[in-house]
Amino acid sequence: MTAESRADHRPSATPPLTERQEARRRRILDASAQLAARGGFDAVQMREVAEAAGVALGTLYRYFPSKIHLLVATMQDQLQHLHTTLRKRPPAGAAPAERVAETLMRTFRALQREPQLADAMVRALTFADRSVSPEVDTVSRLTTAIILDAMGAEQPTPEQLSAVRVIEHTWHSALITWLSGRASIAQVKIDIETVCRLIDLTAPERPAARQ
Repeated sequence: MTAESRADHRPSATPPLTERQEARRRRILDASAQLAARGGFDAVQMREVAEAAGVALGTLYRYFPSKIHLLVATMQDQLQHLHTTLRKRPPAGAAPAERVAETLMRTFRALQREPQLADAMVRALTFADRSVSPEVDTVSRLTTAIILDAMGAEQPTPEQLSAVRVIEHTWHSALITWLSGRASIAQVKIDIETVCRLIDLTAPERPAARQ
């Protein structure tokens, strides 16, 4: 695959997509999500996606060179939508840890409404190799941005960023254990609330008030 074709599906690549290309990409991602929601990972076949999106199979491969690329991009798209929703309706908790826990549980419940889609996207992340690194990195950056927004941390410290990474790992693991039937929603909530306490532990110390 050429560098030009890779640029079509890399979110940070230049030049940007034209309006027509963006509309085509939108149809492909919608078709991927719909097929996954109905039948999970195995239901997302490139030929069926192309037919549902109304594009040629070769065109689909120019945007997404594999099913894994496509499903990871689908997760990126779902997270972007969730991020927009969360910004419109931010968490109401007083403490940063409380807001992050609320945000992650809202994100979890959104995925819970479409369990087969969630399973397909998580499996794609698990199977992703180095060729999918740009897309996986974008998913990670979006998750980080969602957490930092909930924290209200515009300039996070290295310690806070480390805590965010641990929270991301725990959230991802909790999602996997729930999808596999090894954890209940109640247990996921406990795990998320527990790991979010790291936010309090890594909060910058305020200077002592002068007497």
